[in-house]
Amino acid sequence: MSALLVLLANCQSTNPVAPPEQAALKQLLIQIDQRLAVAPLVAKAKWNSGAPIDDPTREKLILDAVSTQAKEAGVNVQFAREFFQAQFDAGKLIQKNLLEQWRLAGQPHFTDAPDLGRDVRPVLDQLSPQIMATLRNVYPILHQAAANDFIEIQGKQLVRGDVDGAVRSLALRPLLGPMQTR
Repeated sequence: MSALLVLLANCQSTNPVAPPEQAALKQLLIQIDQRLAVAPLVAKAKWNSGAPIDDPTREKLILDAVSTQAKEAGVNVQFAREFFQAQFDAGKLIQKNLLEQWRLAGQPHFTDAPDLGRDVRPVLDQLSPQIMATLRNVYPILHQAAANDFIEIQGKQLVRGDVDGAVRSLALRPLLGPMQTR
C-alpha cells in the first residue's frame, strides 16, 4: 500500500505540459508524420528512376538551410541539424523497406509514380520551414520531463508506426534524447 502511495505522490508532483505547449508538441508530431507520409512517394519515384536512396548533396543543402533557420529562430543549431537528420533517416528507412519489398515481389515500374523534383521535393521544402517554426515554439520546453513523457505517449498515436516501431523511434529520437544537449 505504501508503495502505491509513493507512486501516486510522484505522479501528482510531475508538472504536466501546459495546454498551449501541448498543442505545439502535437503540431510537431503531426508535422513529423506528414513528412514521413511523403517517404513512400519518394520511394516510388526512386524505384522508377533507379536513383539511390541516399542523397548526401541534397541532405547537406537542407541541413545548411536548417542551420540558418535555427539561428534565426533561436534554436540550437546542432539540435536542429540532428532533428532533421533523424527525419531523413526515418524517411530513408521507409524507402529502404519499400524498395526491398518491391524488389522481392518483382514490382515493375509504377505508372503513378510522382516526379521527385516537380511533385515531391516542393512538399518537403514547404514542410521544413513549418517544422522549424514549430521547433522554435517547443524548443524551450524539450528539457522538461513532462514534455518527454507527452512526446512518448502522443508520438505513438500521431506519428506513423511500422512493424517494429523503428521509423517512429528514429524520427522522435532527438526529441527524447539526453536533455542536457538541448
